[in-house]
Amino acid sequence: MTSTSAPARPGPGHRPARQLLAASVGNAVEWYDWYAYTFLATYIAGQIFPKGAETSLVPLLATFAVFAVGFFMRPVGGLLMGAVADRHGRRAALTVTILLMGGSSLLVGLTPTYATAGLTAPVILVAARLLQGLSVGGEFAASTTFLVESAGPGRRGLFSSFQYVSTTVGQLAASGIAAVLVGTLSAGAMESWGWRVPFLLGAALSLVGFWIRRGAHETLTPADGEGGRPRPGLFDALRHHPRASLLICGITAGGTIAYYTWTSYLPTYAELNAGVAKADALLAGTLALGFFALLQPLGGLLSDRYGRKPLLLFFGVGFAVLSVPLLRSISGFGTLLLVQCAGMVLLTGFTSISAAVNAEIFPARVRAAGIGFPYSLTVALFGGTAPYVGTLFKDLDRPGLFPWYVSALCLLSALVYLRLPESAHKELER
Repeated sequence: MTSTSAPARPGPGHRPARQLLAASVGNAVEWYDWYAYTFLATYIAGQIFPKGAETSLVPLLATFAVFAVGFFMRPVGGLLMGAVADRHGRRAALTVTILLMGGSSLLVGLTPTYATAGLTAPVILVAARLLQGLSVGGEFAASTTFLVESAGPGRRGLFSSFQYVSTTVGQLAASGIAAVLVGTLSAGAMESWGWRVPFLLGAALSLVGFWIRRGAHETLTPADGEGGRPRPGLFDALRHHPRASLLICGITAGGTIAYYTWTSYLPTYAELNAGVAKADALLAGTLALGFFALLQPLGGLLSDRYGRKPLLLFFGVGFAVLSVPLLRSISGFGTLLLVQCAGMVLLTGFTSISAAVNAEIFPARVRAAGIGFPYSLTVALFGGTAPYVGTLFKDLDRPGLFPWYVSALCLLSALVYLRLPESAHKELER
């Protein structure tokens, strides 16, 4: 079989709007499914992991499923689906990831209760969460390369920004649908069948995303001639580009802790440390997320004009200096909303261009796997653990240490950004 090694240049079948739609709709569906589980975890636990279960394996499986499985599988997904994207094309990998997510979402929606299936129920749910983590990890690897390679000259930053636009849209959709169901259904209906609706809807939406992605233009072309290099192996990116792999980790560490703190953990942080009411904290978080999505294309456009480094340093230095005063200033709904929006402005310096920055580090032949594994591993180590680290500091009666933890990781990444060569105006390596 002919090897794949270089991104295709835009041709007659290349339509930028279709490329953006294929990546963005699919990515939004992926993250809708991922966050739906988070928002409905308490209802799922009541049906699948009952407190009065006979066997001690049930609470163990509950803890494993909710807190570990998804994030554990993301680096694996980044590596495996990244390799698929590098060997068989970006579109093939994007098709696999959205079908995996649709299948896992359907599996969650159809999981039997513990009362009807016993231990089989949590085992099925753990399997579904494994597939979700695999899919999300692979989605970032494939969609990052697909978006950036689809961009025309001087537009890689703009295309890159839609990675987090669509992620945020998926998060807001999951939150909104969960809120509507909780607000309209009785508690009994929600506990018995209502929690299944978002997952069944997610499975249906995955089919829509699959249909859109099938018509996308492939950005990776076969190598010319019979003497082309063999297709890359699973670990070729790590083996031949170890410095680039470490660079991805350094670039991502500060960005992922800031992202998960400001988009996911901040409402809980405000409740625990400033006494903000839960409803007010969630409202502030929702408003800030909408503001965040609107900022992303602006950040991408600025980076295309002025470069990646100024935005990365704006983010890294900004959070290193301001994380502590911002988090300590939260005292109520108003200050929480201001703090969250201020953080979103700073965070845009990273999120709007992270896909472009990562893609510009690796050659096309190993780009997807090269990005996918170190990025997802760093997210699992620092982003996924942010809520637990924050809660741990609170339990240890040292809540003031968490802002310093965020600040330190952002300072570390800022030092990496200082040494990073500017790549915005260079041709993407083939």
